Amino acid sequence: MSSKRKLGIGLIGTGFMGKAHALGFTIAARVFDLPFELDLVSVADVTVESAERARGQLGFRKATADWRELLTDPDIDIIDITTPNLLHKEMALAAIAHGKHVYCEKPLAPTVAECREMVEAAEKAGVVTQVGFNYLKNPLIFLAKDIIASGEIGEIRSMRGIHAEDFMADAQVPWGWRLNPASGGGALADIGSHIIASMRHLVGPIKQVLAETIIQIPERPVAAGSSETRAVEVDDITRAFVRFENGATGSFEASWIATGRKMQHDFEIYGSKGSIVFTQERLNEIRLYKIGDDIRTRGFRTIWAGPEHPPYGAFCVAPGHQIGFNDLKAIEVKEFLDAIAGGKSPSTDFREGYEVQKVLSATYQSAKTNEWVRI
Repeated sequence: MSSKRKLGIGLIGTGFMGKAHALGFTIAARVFDLPFELDLVSVADVTVESAERARGQLGFRKATADWRELLTDPDIDIIDITTPNLLHKEMALAAIAHGKHVYCEKPLAPTVAECREMVEAAEKAGVVTQVGFNYLKNPLIFLAKDIIASGEIGEIRSMRGIHAEDFMADAQVPWGWRLNPASGGGALADIGSHIIASMRHLVGPIKQVLAETIIQIPERPVAAGSSETRAVEVDDITRAFVRFENGATGSFEASWIATGRKMQHDFEIYGSKGSIVFTQERLNEIRLYKIGDDIRTRGFRTIWAGPEHPPYGAFCVAPGHQIGFNDLKAIEVKEFLDAIAGGKSPSTDFREGYEVQKVLSATYQSAKTNEWVRI
């Protein structure tokens, strides 16, 4: 019998990300020596039927159609929020008021002011928070950050990043919550927040942006198969030039109509002594170029993930056998739980979510004014 203290999980939302978070907790408990024994206590969704279905599929003990029931459940220590962006603030603030730790999907909230309110509430209450930027938890992204910090590729001069998918490329995809302007924006807010988080994580704070936003599909059906349409007010594509605080420059793009792209989270980082290239579509590889290599064989070398890149070894003892998306969620979960146990705050806590939101807000402002905007 385990002597570890039990930590209860309450999950709100059972869609794609709800399932990914649940699997993250389950996988983490199997591959890591966690500081707690995890208890999947209860799951909440919009209907009893969907909540019960998720309870059985994901291994929770209880299910409810009222997320507020999770707040008063004495067995629950963590509230995990995977709902549409517009609901994050209310749920997170309620959880914090009940003394729960909070794990919330990105973006943290639709506006900078809402994010700041959430950060201040969490820090005042002393609860641990985590935002779902799990692409940063890749062992090879840890390696890239170490290479940059060591000076191995010299002074960082520029970074180009893109996050592109095609789940909205079909003009017949109906109007939904992602297209609601009150949710904070379109492609940039929904998926571009990931590439902004990567740029901040690897190169540093962004101080200025100059952007454009594009609505390529101006109207969509109000429902699947309907002839009635509704105007689209949020971006399908956003592009921006950036200036970092450390003097580096760069650019990023976010698109959810990039036909054929399923998970393009790519970046190129150029330094005075070398460069790093990465694509999430091949997340177990990273490419490194160093000008100090022999001129006869100099070129980009491919580095495959292996046990020498922690915590890959917790999942597989053999190099090149690959880990996946849900494994990155498990690594994110471990960082969160270690912080609850008394370790350092997660690198992607609510405050980092707030900093990312400041860049998002400035980007949208720049697109409206067609001018550089300081963060």
